[in-house]
This record gives sequence, structure tokens and C-alpha cells, in this order.
Amino acid sequence: MQGISYEEALKLYQNDKEHALPEMSELLRDYHPDYYQDSIVGLKIGPNKGDPCHRQLAEMLQADSRIDEADLAGTSITETNILIIGGGGAGCAAALTAARNGAKVILATKLRLGDSNTVMAEGGIQASIEPGDTLQAHYNDTLKAGHFQADKELVSAMVKEAPEVIRWLIKEGMQFDVNEFGDLLTRRPGGASANRVVYYRDYTGLEMMRVLRESVCNNSNIEIWTHSPAVELLTSETGHCAGAVLYSIEKYAYKMVKAQSVILATGGIGRMHLNDFPTTNHFGSTGDGLVLSYRLGAKLRDLDSYQYHPTGIAHPSNIAGSLITEGVRSAGVQLLNGLGERFVDELKPRDYISAAILRECAEGRGIVVGDGENTAIGVWLDTPSLERREPGMMQKRFPKLFKLAKRGNLDPTKNPMLIYPALHYQNGGVVIDTDGQSTIPGLYCVGEVSGGIHGRNRIMGNALLEIICFGRRAGRKAAQSISARGHKKSTIEHLSRLRRELARADLPMDVKSPMLFPTCSNFKLEISK
Repeated sequence: MQGISYEEALKLYQNDKEHALPEMSELLRDYHPDYYQDSIVGLKIGPNKGDPCHRQLAEMLQADSRIDEADLAGTSITETNILIIGGGGAGCAAALTAARNGAKVILATKLRLGDSNTVMAEGGIQASIEPGDTLQAHYNDTLKAGHFQADKELVSAMVKEAPEVIRWLIKEGMQFDVNEFGDLLTRRPGGASANRVVYYRDYTGLEMMRVLRESVCNNSNIEIWTHSPAVELLTSETGHCAGAVLYSIEKYAYKMVKAQSVILATGGIGRMHLNDFPTTNHFGSTGDGLVLSYRLGAKLRDLDSYQYHPTGIAHPSNIAGSLITEGVRSAGVQLLNGLGERFVDELKPRDYISAAILRECAEGRGIVVGDGENTAIGVWLDTPSLERREPGMMQKRFPKLFKLAKRGNLDPTKNPMLIYPALHYQNGGVVIDTDGQSTIPGLYCVGEVSGGIHGRNRIMGNALLEIICFGRRAGRKAAQSISARGHKKSTIEHLSRLRRELARADLPMDVKSPMLFPTCSNFKLEISK
């Protein structure tokens, strides 16, 4: 690993120096991980046959199911109107809206309610509420950051609903940072044309999840099934999604839930550690929803596009991969290489900044610390300069950063922090319409499992907006679609088609999916008994 030693870089670092920005060239194709030559393969089966896909995800999409008909003999069966799979922000928003529209709802979650990427989101929520800002500007910024590959109807729906999402969250009890007059404070996300992100310190997602969890648990009749990951979806006689097979981690038993509609809110894919990158993601983020929906025949999109957050901590190892919010860069913190040089505009979109950091490291200007397997490389996040300019501001506005620094025995007011990109977000996912409806009737997908909203790069603040906007839309539409008849049967007959396709494509039958938990987890061993 070539670079400048940690000690030498500290000597070269000057926190009282103004750093001019060099001229920049196109970086993505040369340095962004989406363009690594050995990372992309073509899918051999399914509705996206022939499309480019990350090789690790392709292995899961083209794997056999964990179960067959024999596993379901004697399995308990529960019936409901709507089954929601996933207990993060999107799942809770969908559940609350469906229940308030008269539906009988079961919410099943892999771990506990709220264990999700939502609680780990720090930066805030985008909404065009400032004088001089417009919905059109929010729309334009979102499309531009995503390289104009997003679904325009989805972006339009999200942007128009953003102010109402903030009002809804406030009514539910969510706190936001305000000025002395009680007006919401905003900051500018990277790649945006205006201050548009509302936030609660650097705990925005945690505060959101606190409110949603309390509403689901204490102010609704939603039935909650914890420690119950989904291992397969069910189909009806008409090809509709008709429920799911869940696995009780506590009872070591399968359970069938028959439903008129299923809303998948299973989150992202970070714990697959694509390209061996560290991740900011929650323990359960293993791409389950993509596998289950694809197996049922749902169309996916942008399976070769992922977001790497520029400011993941690189050192020390006990906090490596932890996220430092983009709000820090929005507040004025700069990035410096091992020579003490500024090398990128910190408010460019995330994919551009990540590629710039990777370029500095690849060309020998990164900062190297440790040796052997414990070697880390990165660049400086120049927090001491912000402390010098605005003493005490960081401690007040970014308390989570200081708690994280304390765990690593760091003082961000005195020394810069070593950072390196971390796998953060799944840009693509299941193709949906503006109500979250997939290409399979009765199957809705909301949150990070869905695709099309962000194109090929997500702008800060749109994820927390998306999960509430489309969670509510899917919950409302699913509740309106309830019929008195329901489905005559709910089966896993679609697995016969899957196994025929695997055999014809000469794909291995010994690989099973969904993954459910990272490979380091004992849960995976228990479930595969």
C-alpha cells in the first residue's frame, strides 16, 4: 500500500492554512468502484436476464431457495390484509398509513423493530421550504446528482410531497433543529443548489425512528413480529404476491402469512461488503428483498450502481467504516491529502468525492497507518480548521461525531480524522410506480429495496424523505386495494420455475439465498440446519 505515513502527514498538515482547489478532470470511470472491471457480470436468468449486475448480488439472485414444499408441512398459517416485511422507517410509515386506512396489518422484522439503516442516518431530510428555493430546484438537483438516470415521475412525486412529509413527521412528534424564532434550520447537501436539508443534530434518523417506533407500538393496532426474517414470498392462482414464509429465529420454525398485499421494506445490501469495502450499513442489510422479489418475477434496475459514502472512518480499526455525516462538510470542513493539499470540492456529489479520494490513495498521496493486515489508508477530514473558525460549533451540532471520536480515542478539535469511502447505499432496486407497486401485482417495495428514485447516485437527504413519502403511498394504496374475496391459494410454486431456469443455465444448486445475515453471523448457521 503506497502512500504517506500517518506521522509524516501529521507533520505536513496545517490547520491554519487556506487550501486552494486544483483543477479536476472526470474521475468516475477511472476510480469509482462501480467501474471495477471484475465486479460486473451479466445475469443469466430472470426478468433482468442479460443486464449488468454486481457479481456478489448476481450470485444471490441466481441461487436456489432455502426451502421447498416439504419444509412447510404442518407450518402454522396466519392471515392478514397486509404483510409488511421490514421494521425500519419505510416499513413503519407504510404500516401506520395502512392501519389508519382500515387495514389489518402484520409487520415482520428480521431483528427488533427499528433495527435498520434508518437509525444510522445522520444528515437530515431534503424539503424545499426556504424562501428562494423551489420544488423545481429540488427536482433538478436530484436528477443531476443521479446522472439524469432517475425515474422522473418518482422524483416529481417525492419532491412535491417533501414539505408535507416534514409536517407529518412533526405531527407524529419528531424534533428538528430550529433557530431562536422557532424556524427550521437547513443546510446544503453536496450536489444541491440551495440549503434544503432539515435535521436534528447528527441524529436525524435515530430521532425519526424513535417517533415511528412509538407510533407503531403505542398508537396503533399493528401486530409486530420480531426476529422473523422472510425467506420466501407466496404467489396466488392469478400470479399475485399473496404473502410470505417467515422464519422464527426464536422458535427455529417456519411460519406462513397469507396476505392480500405484501410491502417489502427490507433495506439495502451493505453487509454484502461489495468489492470488499467497509460499510456504514446495519447488521441486517443483506439484500433479501431484491432476491425475494426477483425470484417472484419482479423487474429490477441499476444493479451495477452503488453509493460509497466519502467520509467513512478509516482509522482506528475499532470504529473503521463508521459514518461521519455529510453535514460536517456542509458546515465547511475540507478534505486534504497526505501532502496537506485540498483536492476536491467537498460539496460535489458523493460519487465524485469518493472517486477523488480513491484517486489520491491510488496515486500515492493517501495517508497510510499500521502494517500488515491492520494497514489502513485514507485522507484527512480537516475538523480542527472548523473548530478554529467557529469554536464550539461542532460539539453543539455534531454530538454523534464526538461520541464516535471518543470511542477511537480521537479529538476532532485538535487532530484531523482519517477517512476513506465506505459502501453506503444501493442506488438501484425493484422497479416501482408512484405508489410503490412493483411489476408483480400485490407486491409493493419501498425504501432502499426500491429503484429508480435516485438514478445512479443519491443526493444527501433524499433517503429519509423517500422512505416516508413512498412508505405512506404504498400503505395507502395497499389498504385501498383490499377486497372481500382475497386469494384462493398461496403457494411457493414459483420455485419450480426458478429451479428449471437454474438447471438450464447450468448454475449451481448448492448456493442458497436470501443471505439473511452476514457470513460472520451464527444466525446463518442456525437457519440453515
